[in-house]
Amino acid sequence: MKPDPQPAAPLTDKKPLVQWALLLICSVLLAGLFELVHLPAALLVGPMLVAIVLGSNGATVRVPKPLFVSAQALIGCLVASSISTGIFTTFAAEWPLFLSAAIATVAASSFLGWFISRLKVLPGTTAVWGSAPGAATAMVLMADAFGADARLVAFMQYLRVIMVSIAAAVIARLWVDTSGVEAPGIEWFPSIVWPAFGAMIGVAIVGGTIGYLLRIPSPYFVGAMLVGAIVHLGFGVELQLPEWLLAVGYTLIGWSIGLNFTRPILRHAARALPQVVGSIAALMAFCGALAFGLHLILGVDPLTAYLATSPGGMDSIAIIAAASKDVDLSFVLTLQMLRFLIVLLFGPALARLVARAIKD
Repeated sequence: MKPDPQPAAPLTDKKPLVQWALLLICSVLLAGLFELVHLPAALLVGPMLVAIVLGSNGATVRVPKPLFVSAQALIGCLVASSISTGIFTTFAAEWPLFLSAAIATVAASSFLGWFISRLKVLPGTTAVWGSAPGAATAMVLMADAFGADARLVAFMQYLRVIMVSIAAAVIARLWVDTSGVEAPGIEWFPSIVWPAFGAMIGVAIVGGTIGYLLRIPSPYFVGAMLVGAIVHLGFGVELQLPEWLLAVGYTLIGWSIGLNFTRPILRHAARALPQVVGSIAALMAFCGALAFGLHLILGVDPLTAYLATSPGGMDSIAIIAAASKDVDLSFVLTLQMLRFLIVLLFGPALARLVARAIKD
């Protein structure tokens, strides 16, 4: 007797226009809700969660590749524009301290990634990229370029961003009242400064093209970031990235990740949740111990030390740091950015090293 055929997923037979409408409406509603409660990375996490639900229920629509690579180039421009010359000045003053703290955190995260991979919780180098303490969106894009499962990397990265941001806000209250502190109001449709806006478009196109021609991993993201950094830091050219355009870019990336989730992948992520949460908690504890060491040995303000070593959620960390007059904001941002750059430069090599160690 033949087994009964499995029922088709609910959205499989729906017209693409219906699927796109459902995806767009639900994404706007959920992202808006997350923005109201100040959830970190709301504009990406909301659309991604909606896309996961639709994708695992048979949605067949996919983000066209030209739009996806344009979103990657946009994020590259964003990273480039966020690097300021002041960070280099602060780094030069105490570079051994910054370098040691950043390397220690990257080493700890790589060890945790290796440990999770060794336990066969997640496949290949996925755990290494998922544990990397850099900008979450950049890590997902880089991981995909190096053969890791971008879906599971995103699952780990954004879960850590949320956990770290909540923990940092709670711990900050031990030193400073942040109850009245909110993120600055977002101007969704600012006046377009055409030279700066045009420079951003040019950097995205030229950088993405150069990255593609040179066959750089994650070419559109890395190419735009490198060209943008040269233009921004070397020539002092401003790059304007309006919030509405960033929202579109985040949404496209969230959809691209989420629509590729299937029910088996969701089940795998659910089974891995306890180990992933445990690894995030372990990394947070290590960074807390590192912050305590900075305070005890070098006399760094405890809240400054904790926020500087906190593994992820840079935007939220900056808002919390700005709430206190006692926190050295330049110290916090310098260490956060240095660690991100180290992961960008050495992340692929670390992933390959861990992959070889797992096979041995």
